[in-house]
Amino acid sequence: MDSEQSFDLDVTAFARLRDVGQSHAVLDVREPWEVAICAFDGSLNIPMRELPARLSDLPRDRPLVVVCHHGMRSYQVAAWLRRNGFGNAVNLAGGIDAWARSVDPAMPSY
Repeated sequence: MDSEQSFDLDVTAFARLRDVGQSHAVLDVREPWEVAICAFDGSLNIPMRELPARLSDLPRDRPLVVVCHHGMRSYQVAAWLRRNGFGNAVNLAGGIDAWARSVDPAMPSY
């Protein structure tokens, strides 16, 4: 995945990235109550409002896939991260809801 050129990552491409074991990190910007319903294993949960104070927690050495419920908050966060030096940030288009509907129907949704 060339994160400098792509911004939106669809769930099918994300599934392929995970299947082949390509190095990446998942930043989940949803609220804790949302993450309690469903989440990607190993994701880093930093609610959107806390992100400016926690930039040092984010990896810069691999693609950073930003996730929320439907892809709107994550889109805003990925754009903000790119403007703030994280050229590795991409938005998971459709969010975890699209993942649950298209890739993993066993995942709880809300």
